[in-house]
Amino acid sequence: MRERHAVVLGGSMAGLLAARVLTEHFGRVTIVERDETSGEWAGDPEANPRERQVRRGVPQGRHAHGLLAAGLNVVEGLFPGATAELVAAGTPSGDVLGNVRFGVNGHRLRQAPTGMTALSFSRPYFENYLRAKVFARPGVEVRGGTDVVGIDADASRARVTGALVQRRDGGGDGGVSGGVGGGVGGGGVGGGVETIAADLVVDATGRGSRAPRWLAGLGYERPREERLHVDLAYVSRHYKVDPALLGGDVAMIIGPSAAAPRGGAVMLQEAGRAVITLFGILGDHAPLDDQGWRAYARRLPLPDVADVIDASVPLDEPVKFRYPGSVRHRYDRLRRFPKGFVVVGDAMCSFNPMYGQGMSVAAVEALRLGEALARDGAAGLDALRFFRAVRPVVDIPWQIATGGDAALPGVDGPRDARTRLVNRYLHRLYAAAEHDEVVSLAFSRVTNLLDPPAALLRPAIAARVLGRRRLATA
Repeated sequence: MRERHAVVLGGSMAGLLAARVLTEHFGRVTIVERDETSGEWAGDPEANPRERQVRRGVPQGRHAHGLLAAGLNVVEGLFPGATAELVAAGTPSGDVLGNVRFGVNGHRLRQAPTGMTALSFSRPYFENYLRAKVFARPGVEVRGGTDVVGIDADASRARVTGALVQRRDGGGDGGVSGGVGGGVGGGGVGGGVETIAADLVVDATGRGSRAPRWLAGLGYERPREERLHVDLAYVSRHYKVDPALLGGDVAMIIGPSAAAPRGGAVMLQEAGRAVITLFGILGDHAPLDDQGWRAYARRLPLPDVADVIDASVPLDEPVKFRYPGSVRHRYDRLRRFPKGFVVVGDAMCSFNPMYGQGMSVAAVEALRLGEALARDGAAGLDALRFFRAVRPVVDIPWQIATGGDAALPGVDGPRDARTRLVNRYLHRLYAAAEHDEVVSLAFSRVTNLLDPPAALLRPAIAARVLGRRRLATA
């Protein structure tokens, strides 16, 4: 019997996690990645600087990243012992609320132990760790330094049969091979392009995914888009930070408020470094000069981040990353979709990174993909059924991110009576969570994607919020 083959387009977080799941259902899994990659990880970025080297395809990799509790649960399930291995290698860790300081709308949330672990790492370090684990799986092949040109389909265009790729150095076999129905690309298929035949193609190419265009080229409807413009910019630099400045915390995250729609984060990282990120929306972006950078930090809703900056030693110059807005492609609402093709991660929905949801959502989507393959079989994946199964996985973080953004002045989000009522309730909830451990814990479970936002409206929580019941801080 022929060995089943899956191709994953994109070797970033969503692609790596999808590939790990696919190894349980396919004899061969090929990862196509535009950057040259390796599967080396020794847990020592001082000895191996490549472990924290930012890939060109991940410009946001220089900035603060987080893995929510829901995401870490998935990673631990797919790679048993991962948390302990990372901690043993020197990754700062603590409790997701007990050792992570949050500021929301000008309020510091009451810290308390949850029993859930938080890891504080750089994006390249963590990604290299997962890459080493995935590349070591039996049947995994990696095509680094390779661009994705398009997808190939059978004569009926009812099934995708492979991916069209091209070496970035111009290499290849000189043409398309194995394509029955012809390739659908992004601007023409020329010399040096080859087809990698596959039973399943997974698009994990991120925010710049051309899947809607490819679908249209095969005669399918494009998914409807939902967008929320925020014009966010991250400006980050690395520091030598004395951990004592954080008072036992591994990270502090100060979110924007209606009065000051800017925020910042300090995250301890491997090898004794820390990343400090300042962010703002709608053009209110942190300057790149040292004096302007420090002055911007002083105007955050809370002084915590600025205090750490003033007491620490910078290791590099600030770098900037701009993010225009959240985008969701509604694949779950399509009526037709080709067999042998599926979309995951930011290619499906790209969230405002200020909320730290992207990696965790991709992790849960990978689990759902595995469940769909177990149900439908490697050759029979029902993509539309998969998209509808992950709809609630995306709905909750989308609601959190767009709802939070819409509450900020100047953001062109919903302004209906329901939204105004919810935002007023949340303002009271943040104030209550500053003093009330029960409310703070409930909010933490929602933001870590363990409970739905509706959990904050449960009678036991609403009574504490609306009654502004304050517990002793002892």
